[in-house]
Amino acid sequence: MELRRLGRTGLDVPVVGMGTWQTLDVRGPGPEAHARAIVDAALDTGARLFDTSPMYGRAEAVLGRTLEGRRQQALVATKVWTPSLADGGRQIAEALERFAGRIDVYQIHNLVAWREHLPALEDLRKRRKVRVIGATHYSHGAFAELLRAMATGRIDQIQVPYNAADRVVEREILPAAAELGLGVIVMRPFGEGALVRRSPPAEALRPLEPFGVKTWPQALLKWILSEPRVHCAIPATSRPERVRENAAAGDPPWLDAGARRLVEELARKA
Repeated sequence: MELRRLGRTGLDVPVVGMGTWQTLDVRGPGPEAHARAIVDAALDTGARLFDTSPMYGRAEAVLGRTLEGRRQQALVATKVWTPSLADGGRQIAEALERFAGRIDVYQIHNLVAWREHLPALEDLRKRRKVRVIGATHYSHGAFAELLRAMATGRIDQIQVPYNAADRVVEREILPAAAELGLGVIVMRPFGEGALVRRSPPAEALRPLEPFGVKTWPQALLKWILSEPRVHCAIPATSRPERVRENAAAGDPPWLDAGARRLVEELARKA
């Protein structure tokens, strides 16, 4: 799988990672064993960046347990998510304990109290317990505030929604990230599942075969990853075989302009 330098951070990340919202929010030996199989598949295929959050129920704790004894094989992106500095401190302490005392990418979830949480994360970065500081938001309405956070020079990375049916970040966010040298991780690559509920017919995908595309989810991921200002996409799935399918989209050749237009047309019909 191709690796890309996450903006100015010096951290190389796989172009396909894995989201843990809902998929790792599980309880009990059976569901946790299945969660381990999902993580195993991601590590086996090179999709070794795992994005989680205390907002995701038990997902952060479950991810920590699945990585015990092999933490060095993974890149962990987690988040602080609270308006309270005291609660934020507890979230950070728990995450550091779960992930062997270091977090690769620590993000401020949905920009909640982002100015207040930055000093603690900057201190952790200085002490090399955190490698990259980031900020996330899912809402187009919050992008003006995200741009303000980006302009401070105090964050290294952003996480935003982007797919063939949602291209709002192309207007200002991606140009600003490129100008500032920020890493970009893409959430919702399948539009929260809406884009993959129905797949185009096989003959519609045939022009994409020279780009290594065999399935509609791969076409959607290739569309995103063919944008050079994007460094990683984090699809979520509860099926190990889908992890492998997604990871297969992480190798060039990347889509040219005509192939991207075809995916956009197909997405409008999805």
